Amino acid sequence: MATASNSHSMKRRDFLTKTGSGLLAATAIPVGAAGSDSAKTSPADTAAFPPPLSRTLSIGAKKKIPIGVFDPVYDNLSLDAMLDKVTALGLEAMEIGTGGYPDNKHCPLDDLIADKSKAKAWLKKFEDKGIRVATLSCHGNPVHPNAQHAAKDADTFKKTVQLAEMLDVKVIVGFSGCPGGTPQDTQPNWITYRWPPEFNEMLQWQWKEKVIPYWKEAAKFARSHGIKRLAFEMHPNFVVYNPKTLLKLREAVGEEIGANCDLSHLFWQGCDPVEVIHFLGKQGAIFHAHMKDTVLFPENLAKYGVLNFSFEKDDLDQASDTFRAVGYGHSASLWKSVLQAYMDIGYEGILSIENEDPILSGEVGVERAAYVLKNIRKEILGE
Repeated sequence: MATASNSHSMKRRDFLTKTGSGLLAATAIPVGAAGSDSAKTSPADTAAFPPPLSRTLSIGAKKKIPIGVFDPVYDNLSLDAMLDKVTALGLEAMEIGTGGYPDNKHCPLDDLIADKSKAKAWLKKFEDKGIRVATLSCHGNPVHPNAQHAAKDADTFKKTVQLAEMLDVKVIVGFSGCPGGTPQDTQPNWITYRWPPEFNEMLQWQWKEKVIPYWKEAAKFARSHGIKRLAFEMHPNFVVYNPKTLLKLREAVGEEIGANCDLSHLFWQGCDPVEVIHFLGKQGAIFHAHMKDTVLFPENLAKYGVLNFSFEKDDLDQASDTFRAVGYGHSASLWKSVLQAYMDIGYEGILSIENEDPILSGEVGVERAAYVLKNIRKEILGE
């Protein structure tokens, strides 16, 4: 019996090794992860897998894309302590929050734009550690129906543009925002289904009266300060939540609009990550990339569907999906095909780790994601 079982196990392992199944981590990792920090399949187990055969592409020069991290995960640390942590991990770049929902724990925005010497001294702290400030991020809702909320986030955006100009940072990351469904609404209304007819009417009103006019003016302001890349995270609860809505805004506003390609929000929507990267990349519409995974729990997905997301570890037994560190939702072979796809399109940004993993929380998730990404990159580059 044991011999037969071992033989079956080896055949399955050979199959997975040859195919590089992207489902490996999604089926093997969550089972152990939901109840424990130690998953049965680790990044080290999957890092050597080849990319799926259908994803192996012929490319020219392989560019080493910098690996970085988004700073809110270190919001309990001072700027200097954070830089020591990031340096110790061997990361090469950072995405820094300037306000909005993630806040600005490491970037005193008002102080920096008021004094250029302070801004330069702030930037030098990063440069002295060999870390590039690649993007400034102001994830807010500047079209919020609450006028005070909208004005605050719009002001943060303008100040972020000014700081980016001072520091020669070329990319600003954020959300498209979401207005109410009518002029009388006091809270945002995320409309994804256009029936009954009144919902389609509200959706058209949102785009025509609020979203497009605001971003036309905001893009014009950014352009006047030399900023030509506004990277929108395609995120639920905002009007730009998938590649189609991103391109709708880009067509209406201009080529300043592009993607922060955070695949964690696209996995559960059923998007193919490599197809998305190639699709948007061919149009020059990817300006930034968050490195964050999502796991789908098949047994709950079958019962509850994808709109059953959990953010808390204690809720995972009932969840259909949740965020994970890179390599803990999908296999390292799939993430290898993702990095390869970014190289295929000549992506010029960074791979910015954003950790919101309820199991591998905080710095631990960053360390695990960095380990996976660095090893995959080495393998692709033949280092």
